[in-house]
Amino acid sequence: MAQWTSAVGAAQLARLLNSQQERPAGPGTRRPPAYRALADGVRLLVLEGRVPVAARLPAERELALALSVSRTTVAAAYEALRAEGFLESRRGAGSWTAVPAGNPLPARGLEPLPPEALGSMIDLGCAALPAPEPWLTRAVQGALEELPPYAHTHGDYPAGLPALRAMLAERYTARGIPTMPEQIMVTTGAMGAIDAICHLFAGRGERIAVESPSYANILQLMREAGARLVPVAMAEGLAGWDMDRWRQVLRDAAPRLAYVVADFHNPTGALADEDQRRGLVDAARSAGTVLVVDETMSELHLDEGLEMPRPVCGFDPAGSTVITVGSASKAFWAGMRIGWVRAAPDVIRSLVAARAYADLGTPVLEQLAVNWLLSTGGWEEAVDIRRTQGRDNRDALVEAVRRELPNWEFSVPRGGLTLWVRTGGLSGSRLAEVGERVGVRVPSGPRFGVDGAFEGYVRLPFTVGGALADEAAARLAAAARLVETGATGGEDGPRTFVA
Repeated sequence: MAQWTSAVGAAQLARLLNSQQERPAGPGTRRPPAYRALADGVRLLVLEGRVPVAARLPAERELALALSVSRTTVAAAYEALRAEGFLESRRGAGSWTAVPAGNPLPARGLEPLPPEALGSMIDLGCAALPAPEPWLTRAVQGALEELPPYAHTHGDYPAGLPALRAMLAERYTARGIPTMPEQIMVTTGAMGAIDAICHLFAGRGERIAVESPSYANILQLMREAGARLVPVAMAEGLAGWDMDRWRQVLRDAAPRLAYVVADFHNPTGALADEDQRRGLVDAARSAGTVLVVDETMSELHLDEGLEMPRPVCGFDPAGSTVITVGSASKAFWAGMRIGWVRAAPDVIRSLVAARAYADLGTPVLEQLAVNWLLSTGGWEEAVDIRRTQGRDNRDALVEAVRRELPNWEFSVPRGGLTLWVRTGGLSGSRLAEVGERVGVRVPSGPRFGVDGAFEGYVRLPFTVGGALADEAAARLAAAARLVETGATGGEDGPRTFVA
């Protein structure tokens, strides 16, 4: 990588290093030299995504003072990290984190499992559930009844059907966010919405700040659009967004866009509280950054009695900073490729104008189906079914993983569709590879990071329950045993990602 895109201060890095759990040493094991322990600590922070790749590290003297060690110790640690490929330096530019060159790490998105493999493979790759019947069938039937008048038109509605735009605006207004139909554009899924936003606001070479980890398919979309991704590390567990880090990155990197999933973050499941939401908006406004907020998981609150915070756009009354993206794919069904954008009217007009050179519009029949659901109360009924499925599957999967893989660590989210799991030091990439041989498909952590972070994680979605969840966990445990013993049938190599 040419140069750093964010920075980690000496005090911040010292706190992160001091927060690492001490690993018990076996009998007779000698403690490593101080420089080696420091290098190992920084390397682990990079691999776990707690310090982003391409983050500028403090100068040797500053870090030595913060850690109360000699400058020689820090210099030796930096030299060891450079030799191992975890640090790059340039005179006058400082030193920044990196990952070693070599075999490419998983970077692409999560492609659906081919239908012919469904019989023998438990698919934990895609965080999507089957359609909540009978509501899919009823919605399509209702759409067919309403189709004839539209069939006499050309069928191209670049901004979306007026009836659906009005219905979506009404729903935002009911949530306490006054919205006009002119602030809504209907898209082909949330991916289509974010693709359009990226092309409008962030040309090739522009910086986009993203959570680290973040949704794999969106990261890949942005890479292919030519964006320079600036990762902002999430806090541990479900704590979510570290506002000091966000303010620093937005101030120093000045990205054109920032992308966040504030409602049951994918993959960690974290839910941003109102202070974090307000802080994100304030930091973006101060930096002149457009904040793109993905709300596709917002209706999937699984715990009874959970009071949801205000939407992020509620903290941007002028509408100049936040663009909101929604979708029917998670709350209803992934096969219903309907998404939408809520933004200021001038932004919507620009997005609609640009659409003439993209896909012209979203299929009319699917828009009518979603509008039928929203206008008849069928949406609420279907989402209730989805929440029950998600809750039951989550509880079954959590119990099965805790039983079969007691060394794996995770926090149980209160909503969403994903469990972000630390694999006890095992390589997530090796687990994904071996898992497919034993009949379970699971995405490795690096898919959700930038440039190789999160090697010690996998994402487990709440897509299976009951006996199937038990079998999925048993197959994951079998894969973990093969990786741990090195009996994977692949090339020789370390069984874990930490030394």
